[in-house]
Amino acid sequence: MKAKEIRELSTLEITTKIREIRESLLQSRLRRQTGQVEKTHELRSLRKDVARLETILRQKNKAAPAAA
Repeated sequence: MKAKEIRELSTLEITTKIREIRESLLQSRLRRQTGQVEKTHELRSLRKDVARLETILRQKNKAAPAAA
C-alpha cells in the first residue's frame, strides 16, 4: 500500500487493515518455518505495510486532538 492510499482511509479502516496484515504475516511466518513459502520477499513488504499503517495512524491520532 502507498502512503497516499492509507491517508485516505479512516482510523477504523486503518486499524482493521493492520489486524488483517498482521494475521497474514503470522500465517506467512508459519508457512516459512515449514518450508511452504516460495515468495519470501512478501514477508518484508508486509512488515513495511504494517509500519506505514501504524505511522499514519499515529499521525492521525496526534492531529485529531489538536483539531478538536
